[in-house]
Amino acid sequence: MASHILQVSSSMSLHQQLRTLSKTLSLPSHPHRLRSLSSNCKMSTETESSSPLTHSITLPTQLAEPVQIVAAPGISDFQFRTAINSSLFKQWLKNLQTETGILANNAMSLKRVLLQVPGIVFARGPAVAILILLESEGETYAVLTEQVRVPVGRLSLELPAGMLDDDKGDFVGTAAREVEEETGIHLNLEDMIDLTAFLEPSTGCRVFPSPGGCDEEISLFLYRGHVDREIITQLQGKETGLRDHGELIKVRVVSYKNLWRMTADSKVLMAIALYEMAMREGLLLQSKT
Repeated sequence: MASHILQVSSSMSLHQQLRTLSKTLSLPSHPHRLRSLSSNCKMSTETESSSPLTHSITLPTQLAEPVQIVAAPGISDFQFRTAINSSLFKQWLKNLQTETGILANNAMSLKRVLLQVPGIVFARGPAVAILILLESEGETYAVLTEQVRVPVGRLSLELPAGMLDDDKGDFVGTAAREVEEETGIHLNLEDMIDLTAFLEPSTGCRVFPSPGGCDEEISLFLYRGHVDREIITQLQGKETGLRDHGELIKVRVVSYKNLWRMTADSKVLMAIALYEMAMREGLLLQSKT
């Protein structure tokens, strides 16, 4: 594949990713490092139906603005106390403050957490992700995105990915569009290979990251191309994302041989497995020079 197939745009955007059902982030007002958590509790009783159950946690970085934890309607006092004292919630708070946590670099602060009664299934729907492999000067590189992921409280290295916005089932077009939005790279649709199409038809030719609680099914695609070294340099650290969707994304380019060690993103690891097995079985030709 010739390098002219690949086009790198120069769009730059700085905006917090705030796609979350129950957590809100904003810019911090105090540029201090997080060292510890202190909390004070203000609980209403179950008989005070007009006042929601609340709890506040004071973070060292925002002493003047404690984090408010609020119970949604239908949450009992017992459920609320159980939730805020749970190991899962405490671990999430710890994740926020690790070296890779989203509060560690003082770019954001936590304002409010809403506790809701969970549903039986998280109906998320179909999604796509793409493994982009670029060869340059004899080395193969993978293109990843670095994003804030609120549920785990950390920055995450991932494949460019996105949800299908409608019921038309345009998996290939969605994958190409997500790549362009998240990395600035324009891909030709005919050069993309559906790795999940190699699975047995009984699987639906999709992968399920967490079928025990979520219906999300992902189609994984592959793109391979050859580029000049300057393209790799331009991509590294490039800031992208859709500002009106609250995205703050940085492009990260890593050596493919080290890719499986670089991230815990399941999409990356599944794509590597499918790609390597397809190559071993002769289902994919070697990349063209």
